[in-house]
Amino acid sequence: MRAKIDTKKYMLAFVVTALVFFGALLISNRFSQKRIEEIKSIENNIALDILASETQFALLKESSCRTVDHRTAFSEELNNLAQKLSYTEENLGDKNKEVIDLKKYYSLLQVKDYLLVGKINEKCGIKPITIMYFYSNAGDCDDCKREGYVLTKLREEFPEIRIYSFDYNLDLSVVKTMKSIYGIKNTLPALVIWDEAYYGFKSPEDIEKIIPQLKKFRAAQEKEKNATNTSTQ
Repeated sequence: MRAKIDTKKYMLAFVVTALVFFGALLISNRFSQKRIEEIKSIENNIALDILASETQFALLKESSCRTVDHRTAFSEELNNLAQKLSYTEENLGDKNKEVIDLKKYYSLLQVKDYLLVGKINEKCGIKPITIMYFYSNAGDCDDCKREGYVLTKLREEFPEIRIYSFDYNLDLSVVKTMKSIYGIKNTLPALVIWDEAYYGFKSPEDIEKIIPQLKKFRAAQEKEKNATNTSTQ
């Protein structure tokens, strides 16, 4: 009799364990499927943004100097793409083929923007400040993430700056050509400012020393802010 009771207990325990296991597996699968759907949605949005950006690029080439906002002509789309790409990379990993393909598209768009800025300079006499940032997320650059935060903050504070970020290890001919043109060594992070390469982590203060115009931009921002506050009082 006792043996039968023990057997029933074991069977009940097995059934409960099985239900918990398969229930957890079902919930996990649902979460995974939802995550995949979210990533696919982001990928689709990126594809649409790429098409829109390429179309805008073609339009801007034909625009007059009066209709071009030299601070944000093409960079807003690039910034949006960068954020989406970063999210996708965090979820799928930097080795994922889709992530690598998206990163290649993004790199090509950045080079297009760089060339567009050159054409705007020739046509309108406007030369924005550009920073090229070469990084690695292969685990061999401890300061790359910190440098990325600095540049993101810098871009938010100064819309006048155009920042282009390239994965040093990306297998893309355009990136290889950029590295060759500026002689970029595998000593990362690396910044190219005024056609000169700077290696190692650079703080906001370091960058301001290299680009003294930033102090003028900040002074102008403060003046505009004070004028706005005065008018609203």
